[in-house]
Amino acid sequence: MDGSTIALFAGGLALLVAGAEGLVRGAGRLAAIVGVSPLVIGLTIVAYGTSAPELAVSVKAALAGQPDLGLGNVVGSNLFNLLFILGLSALITPLAVAQQLVRFDAWMMTGVSLAALLLGLDGRVGRVDGLVLVAGGVAYTAWCIRQGRRENAAVQAEYAAEFGPPPRAGLTAGLVNVALVLVGLTLLVLGSRWLVASSVVIARALGVSELVIGLTIVAAGTSLPEVATSVVAALKGERDIAVGNVVGSNIFNILIVLGGAAVVAPQGVAVARAALIVDMPLMIVVSAACLPIFFTGYRISRLEGALFLVGYAAYTAYLVLAAPR
Repeated sequence: MDGSTIALFAGGLALLVAGAEGLVRGAGRLAAIVGVSPLVIGLTIVAYGTSAPELAVSVKAALAGQPDLGLGNVVGSNLFNLLFILGLSALITPLAVAQQLVRFDAWMMTGVSLAALLLGLDGRVGRVDGLVLVAGGVAYTAWCIRQGRRENAAVQAEYAAEFGPPPRAGLTAGLVNVALVLVGLTLLVLGSRWLVASSVVIARALGVSELVIGLTIVAAGTSLPEVATSVVAALKGERDIAVGNVVGSNIFNILIVLGGAAVVAPQGVAVARAALIVDMPLMIVVSAACLPIFFTGYRISRLEGALFLVGYAAYTAYLVLAAPR
């Protein structure tokens, strides 16, 4: 491991952040032209946009014959999103939880987490499994868009209060925002490639497995766009986006990222026994733990945020201590 590897790692992170900024900015403006609520934007466009690094990394890992890295990236990113990002955002300001999240999306997140474990019990998420997951992702996205279309005047007023009047749907403005989205996606893909290449070199130099690499270094790195988005949203008081981004990203990671990787990989995505015993069950437990927290006054308090952060620190410590030497 030399200085060029560190430079590649730093450059990859910088491209991820820049790409996420362009993608979220352009996608948010396009959504504003259509006129949907901050929650729907957070659950779909922002969540899917900030999850683009996970998609790029997991698909590349699957094609490169590194299934542990791809699976670890998905599971590790979901745990990082819930424990670290929600915890940090709640420490900044208690987060409001929209009733739609409690009624449907949080349950959906827990359900797809369980589905991923069940599909992997035979040691592999195959192509047919992947197609089922991707189809579920398409159906969920369509449902979110339909819900957005059915919003009432009160929700539209909420959007106007947070983002101002929707911009005029001019051709020039539309093309500029489409360009922002495309440039953002390009930077995200390039940054992901640099991040994966350098992370694998660094972690192997430390003597840890590809699964642990994916669960920690790569998962945290590809989740940087979610960190930036949710923290900035919390600071700006856009708490629906802060929570919706995390929940939507977790759903997208399992249905589209894991499903897509399983479809494109020749042999599907192999599921390590360690992931079946520890990491995937923990993802389900943490997702389910959000349900009573979300129900408690429809908010995530600072104390609950601190507990989430402590939980992530304990999980990371376990991975480091349990890694083979």
